[in-house]
Amino acid sequence: MAGAEARGRPSTWHWGLQSIVRGAALYLSLVICLIRCTDCAKPSNIVFILTDDQDVVLGGMTPVKKAKALIGDAGVYFSNAFTVTPLCCPSRSSILTGRYPHNHEVRNNSLTGNCSSPAWQKGPEALAFPVYLSKLQYQTFYGGKYLNQYGKKEAGDVDYVPPGWDQWHALVGNSQYYNYTLSVNGKEEKHGDIYDKDYLTDLIVNRSLSFLDDRSPQHPFFMMLSPPAPHSPWTAAPQYEKAFINTKAPRDGSFDKPGKDKHWLLRQPLNPMTNGSIDFLDNAFRRRWQTLLSVDDLVEKVVKKLQDLKELDNTYIFFSSDHGYHTGQFSLPIDKRQLYEFDIRVPLMVRGPGIKPNQTLKAPVLNIDFGPTFLDIAGVNLTEVNMDGQSFLPQMAPSLRNGTSRPYFLVEYTGEGHAAPDPACPKLGPGLSQCFPDCVCEDSFNNTYACVRTLTDYNMQYCEFADNESFVEVYNLTSDPHQLENIVKKVDPAVLQTMNQRLIRLQSCVGSSCRDTKY
Repeated sequence: MAGAEARGRPSTWHWGLQSIVRGAALYLSLVICLIRCTDCAKPSNIVFILTDDQDVVLGGMTPVKKAKALIGDAGVYFSNAFTVTPLCCPSRSSILTGRYPHNHEVRNNSLTGNCSSPAWQKGPEALAFPVYLSKLQYQTFYGGKYLNQYGKKEAGDVDYVPPGWDQWHALVGNSQYYNYTLSVNGKEEKHGDIYDKDYLTDLIVNRSLSFLDDRSPQHPFFMMLSPPAPHSPWTAAPQYEKAFINTKAPRDGSFDKPGKDKHWLLRQPLNPMTNGSIDFLDNAFRRRWQTLLSVDDLVEKVVKKLQDLKELDNTYIFFSSDHGYHTGQFSLPIDKRQLYEFDIRVPLMVRGPGIKPNQTLKAPVLNIDFGPTFLDIAGVNLTEVNMDGQSFLPQMAPSLRNGTSRPYFLVEYTGEGHAAPDPACPKLGPGLSQCFPDCVCEDSFNNTYACVRTLTDYNMQYCEFADNESFVEVYNLTSDPHQLENIVKKVDPAVLQTMNQRLIRLQSCVGSSCRDTKY
């Protein structure tokens, strides 16, 4: 009997062996589970706040004190952030596609210039970064100004919603604060002039907060908030109409300086400016700052909501502008479009996972880098994406990624003009646009240029114009940060040749060749 029982029961040794096997199996299962959980962890959320015409060179970040405290001080400021083209629609098209203008082919703010045109919609827009994010189950929200011709009948009307967006609250046409039309998920929504209901900056943030409340917590989200500020018509919220009442445009640097050795368009403004022109630009400068106070409130509300939802620590928040601006520089009253630092530099600050607070980084960042950076955060293999830009996640969060910064880059712009002379300025002839009553014009057909901007080896800008003069402008930004002197006739010819060769190569680059800067 004892022998039978011995044969029928597992021995102590067998029990011990089974325990070891079970323990090993359990441990292996836990390891596999941890690996899978790590692979399947919810990617980080992304919020992108993009202002319209906000400069950084002339103090444009001064009004947004809360935004600087909540984003820049909590993360990183980039001191060398640039647009690759200083005009709204081409710049925003570069942001969406990660491409230089010569590759997305949006030349200006008009339909004939390819702004939100059917060709844009069928081509570059179909490969914009929101499309990739949507495929990764990001919940996406857009609110505010999109592209200048968006929603026009020739551009698909309000029914057209670009691919990749789940919630779509886009402005039809150019920036307004009141009396505008939105496309709300493809349906027309008209607005009037009642502050509580219609002020666009506030409406954008309110709808974004509703989106955050209604989203699924199981999936990450991407929000792009594009308020009209500080673009004209510079309509401040009622509570801010008296702010900065004694503020004037800065008088230092190139303010009201003659453009004597520059492209002909910069040589034609009256210098010194009239008192009327200076009063006008001072008023514009002050009102621009007033509109930015509502953007500051927007940032505060979004950050608080993310904090309340316990999503702040897993969210990257980006703050930037589509391009810079000028108010009186080289006696040009107000606008953008020019090759100088005040028009091509933009504010950029970011906070988020892996980013240490209170940093200022000098690595150059371009607006074509936003798309690759968003996709990098989302886990996309960037070698499979046809973009000219590169992720700057390695610069701001080196613990997460390795990477290098570019030594130089391209800025390009296609000038606009009218076939007939401006009635206010008949003496200047045809081919100009953006003219002011005192016969100062901010743009022309032959204000078409391409520049190489370099920040390593030498801090220099080299620009060639597509005009009958083949005009060239060169600036040493170390000794001449305000670009007062065109030194093309003083520079070593070998340096000019190197810059020219870089420019030729960049003007024809596509994708990875735009990042190949070994020459």
